[in-house]
Amino acid sequence: MRAIVAAPDTPEGFRLTEVPNPVPGPGQVLVEVRHAAVNAGEIRHLGVFPAGSVLGHDAAGYVARGATDGSGPREGERVVAFGAGAWARLAVFDVDSVAVVPAVVDLAEVAALPMVGLTALRTLRTSGALLGRRVLITGASGGVGRVAVQLARHGGAYVVAAVGSAARGAGLAALGADEVVVGLDAITDPVDVVLETVGGPSLVTAWGLLAPGGVLHSIGWASGEPAAFPVNSTFAPGPARTLRSFGDATAAGPDLAVLADLVARGVLRAPVGWRGSWQRLGEAADALRGRRVAGKVVLDLD
Repeated sequence: MRAIVAAPDTPEGFRLTEVPNPVPGPGQVLVEVRHAAVNAGEIRHLGVFPAGSVLGHDAAGYVARGATDGSGPREGERVVAFGAGAWARLAVFDVDSVAVVPAVVDLAEVAALPMVGLTALRTLRTSGALLGRRVLITGASGGVGRVAVQLARHGGAYVVAAVGSAARGAGLAALGADEVVVGLDAITDPVDVVLETVGGPSLVTAWGLLAPGGVLHSIGWASGEPAAFPVNSTFAPGPARTLRSFGDATAAGPDLAVLADLVARGVLRAPVGWRGSWQRLGEAADALRGRRVAGKVVLDLD
């Protein structure tokens, strides 16, 4: 079959080539992938993947073979999936990492959701009730940010979306942001929840904006810069503030079903910022590195 694999010997770091078909285990399904999504981190960190390994994690398509143990979706069902090896005509996923897609939902749209959707949904869920609370989302123009803005607004929060430039803030108000700000310096009122995707000085500033009892989720480090906290800046009287990491994408299936249902009901719009043939991955990767994509890249496996 055709697949995009890690190729550290090439300038791009990947190549589209022929590889053996994957073989599913008893608790896995074989999926014919029609659309796959590209996460910015997958492009930034191509060097960590062994040569020849099939890349990608987000996919949508049709079940080509159901699990032999009888669990999970059946052959022919439309599914969205999360797991390694997604950038291939055929991919294997654990049954607890796939979800059936409602008939009214475009597979290309839902393919953009797994990694960013799981991150936004799970971090907001662990933040507690959002109704009436102030939620700050940094790097809000990215895939995680665009999903988080919509989910936080749906939960009743007052949403502050922070971006790197005015141009990158386009469309965020329509998605539900109450405020769209360039940088964090203009924010004066404390916030209760932060989804922090930039890292470096942005993480430090966001921590200083956190209200007593608030929680900051560090879920990305797009800046690549270190975070230097001033002396005593982590101490404050009153209810404790919390800094949390996030990286839990296990057993994704039930939450993928939640996200697909939200799309079907018109509550959530998938953050597709670029779409094209998987043969144009080099072009898409350059656009991601140059921060010219608002949201996610979706590849059509034509």
